[in-house]
Amino acid sequence: MKYMDEALKEAYDGIKNKDGGPFGCVIVKDGKIVGRGHNRVLLKHDPTCHGEMEAIRDTCKNLGTHDLSGCELYTTAEPCPMCLGGILWANIRKVFYGCTVDDTDKIGFRDDEFYKCFEGKDGLYSAQEYDRAECLKLFDDYSKMNAERY
Repeated sequence: MKYMDEALKEAYDGIKNKDGGPFGCVIVKDGKIVGRGHNRVLLKHDPTCHGEMEAIRDTCKNLGTHDLSGCELYTTAEPCPMCLGGILWANIRKVFYGCTVDDTDKIGFRDDEFYKCFEGKDGLYSAQEYDRAECLKLFDDYSKMNAERY
């Protein structure tokens, strides 16, 4: 409960400052909070500044790594698709959330539209392949570099 209390404090700080929505997050490793964040979409004029993304950025900076294996994430609401992607890329495998996607929808946030899009039920955007040959050359050049994969 103490970690969710900290996530709630983050969320309240954010809404009191009018930084964004009621979304706060903390990341914990070995029983210690190693990163925190709250929604700063309005403050930063950046739609990617959700609480989870801010907490992931803070944790990576604090730990000096992009690999957050062994961390747990506590957030006031079920992660949206973008945040879920960030969580998975960061190798966080345990997530605790307070409110559900339906709860988030009820207060005016549109996460559900994104889930419909991924299910092929909505046309929020259009995508098509373009200039694949040049992009494949880029990938080939990268592969030859034996760069570190993450």
